Amino acid sequence: MPELPEVETTRRGIEPVLKGQIIKRLVIRQPALRWPIPGDLPHNVEGQRIERIDRRAKYLLLRIPAGAVLVHLGMSGSLRIVAPSDPLRPHDHVDFVTESGQAVRYHDPRRFGSILWQPGHADDHPLLASLGPEPLGDQFSGERLYQRSRGRRVAVKSFIMSAQVVVGVGNIYASEALYRAGIRPTRAAGRVSLARYEQLAQDIREVLSEAIEQGGSTLRDFVQPDAMPGYFAQQLAVYDRAGKPCHGCGEAIKRQVIGQRASYFCGRCQR
Repeated sequence: MPELPEVETTRRGIEPVLKGQIIKRLVIRQPALRWPIPGDLPHNVEGQRIERIDRRAKYLLLRIPAGAVLVHLGMSGSLRIVAPSDPLRPHDHVDFVTESGQAVRYHDPRRFGSILWQPGHADDHPLLASLGPEPLGDQFSGERLYQRSRGRRVAVKSFIMSAQVVVGVGNIYASEALYRAGIRPTRAAGRVSLARYEQLAQDIREVLSEAIEQGGSTLRDFVQPDAMPGYFAQQLAVYDRAGKPCHGCGEAIKRQVIGQRASYFCGRCQR
């Protein structure tokens, strides 16, 4: 599944094509995604100028004067920059065609993504209203993690992956940040000290920032809008490295299912 760095990479890739452009046509070939694409979406967006493209958690927000289009890539979705006349591949479901003659094409084999409409303020949409802070924003801190975790018995990895605590810390990057912070992912969230949460918050920011600069992690489906892969997967210290030696101490990396997600850690370096 595309995580925050992959979605941010996508945002940066499509922004030069869409920002400031008027949507000439919205071509919907398959409306049956995770939620049906609203039938009146073309009426709401055609002829409207895209003022900017933002990201909130894993949602892309195409903001126009009347509201915003919310795009979620789901498990296997991607956006590519194409000419409207380019041959269609299977699972090319939607085209945003601009007056410049270019298009951004939504591709989703599993159809678990979504394209939704929110009139007015995008943050009022029910899918966004209850989300926690952005991990790269000013409202995210180790102090916040510490205060929110008091009395919590849930594993710290599951805790930092909760979108109500902080958005966008998906499975790959949670494992990597906890490794850098030296925190075992199974440790109860309420038993992590303030000092260790401050270190973890810093490591979350660094891991996500590095992944964005590398274009994300290509694990199965993700490619950038220009069809180039992301390269952060080559730098992963623990994720998907079960049985391989830890870069720090040489002990074999362990794999354990936590909260129904595969988790990877070093039993010696992480406590």
